[in-house]
Amino acid sequence: MYKPATIKDIALALHLSSSTVSRGLSDSYGVSEKTKKIITEYAKKVNYQSNPIALGLKKRRSYSIGIVVPELANSFFSQAIAGVESIAYENGYHIIITQTHDSSERELINVNHLAQRSVDGLLISMSSGTSDYSFLKKLHDNGLPIVLFDRIINEIETFKVTSDNFSGAFDATVSLIRSGHKKIALLANAPQLSITNERFSGYKKALADHQIPFRPELVKNCCKGGSDYQEVEDAVKELLALTDKPNAIFISSDRISISCIRALKKIKFDPQKIMIVGFSNSDIVDLLQPSISYVRQKAFEMGRTAVEMLLKLINSKYPITEFETKILDTELHWKNDAPKNI
Repeated sequence: MYKPATIKDIALALHLSSSTVSRGLSDSYGVSEKTKKIITEYAKKVNYQSNPIALGLKKRRSYSIGIVVPELANSFFSQAIAGVESIAYENGYHIIITQTHDSSERELINVNHLAQRSVDGLLISMSSGTSDYSFLKKLHDNGLPIVLFDRIINEIETFKVTSDNFSGAFDATVSLIRSGHKKIALLANAPQLSITNERFSGYKKALADHQIPFRPELVKNCCKGGSDYQEVEDAVKELLALTDKPNAIFISSDRISISCIRALKKIKFDPQKIMIVGFSNSDIVDLLQPSISYVRQKAFEMGRTAVEMLLKLINSKYPITEFETKILDTELHWKNDAPKNI
């Protein structure tokens, strides 16, 4: 049975006291440089690893950060988590990742589990199924450092980071209009999400600025965010069944974009008769057929920013009362070979 080396083992081997070894390993005062070198070299030889539980008890920290996201398979969230890791590990923190599958019940369970594991802080992007945020507010009010990213809420005063969803949607819709499309449908996520409302506002503003009447029947909410394919297919069928059907679709979610293309192929609708623009951070989006233009978010940077904000909360010696909401630019990738207005 594997038994890791301990400070006591090192002390016995080097004929030193355990306190001397401990101070030597932590580069503390009272131990000569020569002795520190002997201690650290021997610790390396026996593959000594500090005990994170003991260290956490000593400093009243677990050196772990909880992350709650809707879906790990989503390229945006996997890239954001990579950004979190790039900063967290440099600062001696481990991360515990959970996914909600856009379920409010799963979100509640995951958040409570992480809190009970005594994480030092929480990074969360809200589930599309959640509308009651009291469970999260209670933890925040009780002192748990929380930072919201991407899907943020107003109910909690803390640091937040998201994308410029309004401008991303506005620019995408304007580009569709300039390419000759005026009958533009919108496939959106759950209406209570911040990203849904911001992207919807950008879409409506672009229409208004170009004197195009807003048509409510061209807007469909897919509350499960594309994870339920049938929900997206039904929405696409309803749009194409309209007498004055759209000739373009703006899609405010990565998963919905992919499900929309799948639905068009399934119902054998000619892809050259409709243009698609969507939010997407997928690495395979350029391979999709029909070709789609897309708005790309700075997911990796968002993850880095979010964890930097969280570490600021964790490490602060005094309560922080002034918070920032950081908004990151988006990038429109326009496809010149995409279908034009017919």
